[in-house]
Amino acid sequence: MIGFLRLMIFGLVGLTIAYWLMLIYMRSLKREDLENEWDEVSGEGLPPRDTYIDEGMSGYEHSLKRKLVWLVVIVPICLFGVLLYFMNFNS
Repeated sequence: MIGFLRLMIFGLVGLTIAYWLMLIYMRSLKREDLENEWDEVSGEGLPPRDTYIDEGMSGYEHSLKRKLVWLVVIVPICLFGVLLYFMNFNS
């Protein structure tokens, strides 16, 4: 039982670290895309660079792509639960 609890704790810590690293990486990619987009069309009446990037990032915070990062945590937990169920109760 202690081994199982240790596995759960280390697994959740690992998944949390993976989630935060992926979140930081995805945000940096979006920010870089917004910066490149502003650089390409900067002379066409766009707002100042910081304002443009802040508006784009606030739109990203509510996007589906940002929410799909949660699958990094949810899918392994569900797969582990299904595997645990079938190994213990379907034998």
